Amino acid sequence: MPFLPEKLLEGFRSRAATVDATNAFPEDDYRELREAGYLGAFVPKEYGGAGLTLPEICAEQTRLARFAPATALGINMHHIIVGLGRYLVSQGVSNGELILREAAAGKLFAFGISEPGNDLVLFGSLSIATPDGNGGFTISGTKVFTSLAPAWDYLMTFGAWKNDDGVRNVFGVLKREDGGFEVKPDWDTLGMRATQSNTTVLQDAKIPADAVLGIVQPGANVEPVVYGIFSHFEILLGATYQGIGERAIEVACEHVKNRRSVMNNDVYAHDPAIRWRLAEAALHMYPVGPALRELANKVENATVGVPEEVASLADYPKLSAAKNLAAESSLRAVEESIRSCGGSSYYTKHELSRLYRDVLAGLFQPSDQESLHSAWATALLGPLPQK
Repeated sequence: MPFLPEKLLEGFRSRAATVDATNAFPEDDYRELREAGYLGAFVPKEYGGAGLTLPEICAEQTRLARFAPATALGINMHHIIVGLGRYLVSQGVSNGELILREAAAGKLFAFGISEPGNDLVLFGSLSIATPDGNGGFTISGTKVFTSLAPAWDYLMTFGAWKNDDGVRNVFGVLKREDGGFEVKPDWDTLGMRATQSNTTVLQDAKIPADAVLGIVQPGANVEPVVYGIFSHFEILLGATYQGIGERAIEVACEHVKNRRSVMNNDVYAHDPAIRWRLAEAALHMYPVGPALRELANKVENATVGVPEEVASLADYPKLSAAKNLAAESSLRAVEESIRSCGGSSYYTKHELSRLYRDVLAGLFQPSDQESLHSAWATALLGPLPQK
């Protein structure tokens, strides 16, 4: 049975166009999501949540994206961090319990990893982490695409700590009430506007000792904090884009049943070329769900302790491929849907116009196609020779 009621989702859809047009944060959506218990939906029952599994929360994200894509993309970042908390606890990292307890209490978590000009993304930071002398750290640096910027209670972030052993990446969560940050009023974008993913400048932002989630070497590895973030990010992001692609096909099918051709004196739903386009859109979407579910089941099994399901570096290219499949297939589905509906879909009042702008963000979010192809080329051909 779905977690979010259909009536609630219909309310989100009724507001989505206005929120997008005004470039506003959908406060009503998040209030209702909190009241519905969705912030704790992915939290295990023993920590006060609803106990949804990773495949189940993916299904909810796909549903939500069909009604309010930008809201879904925003709350997605919260669920990624809750998934990280679940995985950390399963791997014996007790500080992950902070995430689970606070999410169950209705606190909102945001994702502060990306930095301007840093294509290492999760595997290396330009921000500076400094020990505070009490087991915690302060972080200074600039983070971009920090979704939920106006409303988060906690920000999960990281920085580089240079010590006698070299450089280590320090991951943790900071509290909004502790300050040490500035949110720039710079979110005026083509799409995904309701996420309000403003640039956030950290200046000695505090991560106390009990909120440090991992201190690890830079680069790809299977440390719980790195694998937990990467796996949940790729899977949940893919599931959200899946909803956008599916909704586009649904909108287009309804549109062409009523759009008439003067030349053929018939609806476009009976035009072979239009039928081919919408079938093409559906064919692109067909493998997305199975690919994401396979990986979601693997990560869920690893989280709950199924012995044969353990984290592996070989998972990273597969996770990137599934996210890429979802993002690219959904973009193709929206494009074919727009072509099927004709010029009316070019107006901003048409839902497909907004879906197109929202789905484009998938081109930029990690892992991008360049990184994906590089990883797969290395897997197939070995690493490039050192110059």
